[in-house]
Amino acid sequence: MTNSYDGPYVKVHFRLEVEDDWPPASVESLWAADQGDGTVRLDNIPWFVRGIACGDVVAVEPDEEDVPWAGEVVRRSENCTIRLIVLREGGTGAARQSVINAFRELGVDGEGIEQFRMVALDVPPTVDLAKVQRLLNHGVAKEWWHMEEGCITAKWRAASAN
Repeated sequence: MTNSYDGPYVKVHFRLEVEDDWPPASVESLWAADQGDGTVRLDNIPWFVRGIACGDVVAVEPDEEDVPWAGEVVRRSENCTIRLIVLREGGTGAARQSVINAFRELGVDGEGIEQFRMVALDVPPTVDLAKVQRLLNHGVAKEWWHMEEGCITAKWRAASAN
């Protein structure tokens, strides 16, 4: 997989801090486009890594087996990562898909994972953040989902203050 402005796709590994058995792994791997300069541009929505969003450019350091490990964020995409544990209908595939569809109407990408009844959302800075937050908060209040802000921006914080 390559495109005109990025190099080949690689799996970048992030070390996770596990606390009270969460997250359920000590490493998360994300697809990223190699930028050819010791950095990669993330092309996945992270399930568990905190402080990272899709589109962020991250420095990588290969280990002795040439496995790329994530380092510092070099350039932020300004996207936000929001994670939901879907409670409605027991977090079925249909329930997760309806959540993804509702946010897609607001210009937000998302994907679901069956194992943890989760939906991860990639919120670009160009959407109506206040509208996205209203839907998120409404779902929490209605007990449709639990929500975690995995990576938020100053623009996101400003929208929630309004």
